[in-house]
Amino acid sequence: MLLALQILFGVLAAGTGLGLIVDVAKNRMDDLRKATGKQWASGFTVGIIANFLDTLGCGSFAPSTFMYKLFNQIDDIDIPGTLNVGDTFPVIFEAFIFTASVDCEPMFLWIMYICAAVGSFGFATVVTKWPRNKIRYALGFIMIPLAAIMLCKNTGVGPFGTVGTLTGLHGWKLIVAAGLNVLWGALMDIGFGLYAPCMATCLLLGVDGTACFPVFMGSCACLMPACSIEFIKKHRYDVPHTIGNALGGCIGVFIAWKLITNLPMFWLINLICVVLLWTSYTLLSAAQKDKKAGIA
Repeated sequence: MLLALQILFGVLAAGTGLGLIVDVAKNRMDDLRKATGKQWASGFTVGIIANFLDTLGCGSFAPSTFMYKLFNQIDDIDIPGTLNVGDTFPVIFEAFIFTASVDCEPMFLWIMYICAAVGSFGFATVVTKWPRNKIRYALGFIMIPLAAIMLCKNTGVGPFGTVGTLTGLHGWKLIVAAGLNVLWGALMDIGFGLYAPCMATCLLLGVDGTACFPVFMGSCACLMPACSIEFIKKHRYDVPHTIGNALGGCIGVFIAWKLITNLPMFWLINLICVVLLWTSYTLLSAAQKDKKAGIA
């Protein structure tokens, strides 16, 4: 089953790469020739830093967007496509190395991946019609107790016990995790990252911290190629930044992977708690800002 997963990731990477190469060769050669050194450097730098953080479980879209705005080398309209296409390859690389190097039950991985894909592909038209601010408020408030419970589990404080040692889930725990991964996959369609909530879900249900990494990385690896192909078809991506991001991103993933294998999970889980609280803050702040502007 693990071999089948590795083959799946290879097919997804090859399909996305082929689509990108064909589009650049047919339609974007002028953009490639006109690319400046600053554009290449910007994409490469963003790729390394953002995907280094991504591999630690922090997500890459928010830091990437911040740095692209800071460097001011890319048109805002091309940022979403550049991130989705450029990050597809590092995310698949993440999934590939972590499923190969971290012990996690293959059947558990397959179920979580399928559920994330069902959520993203099957509920895209539904989720995108939900009132954005209501989603922000709901998720923003949920993240706070979620982070608190995770922190208690990690430090052994209160009635929540300590972090689990499971490498897979069964019975009602698997049903809960799978159902929530459908939701996390669906919310990817409106820009809500899957990494932190998926890891929190697994941790709270007793999964070992290290075993969570192939779960959330593989879930995203199964989602991103499809939306990347859509951005490629519509030419909504910046060529040098996308390629630079993809190459630099894989380097960032490799560096972070080596770090994770030597970094105590206690500190990594604490880091995820901080990520959850930051996510809560950004969601609630964005909702409040839109509310004041009269946007639902």
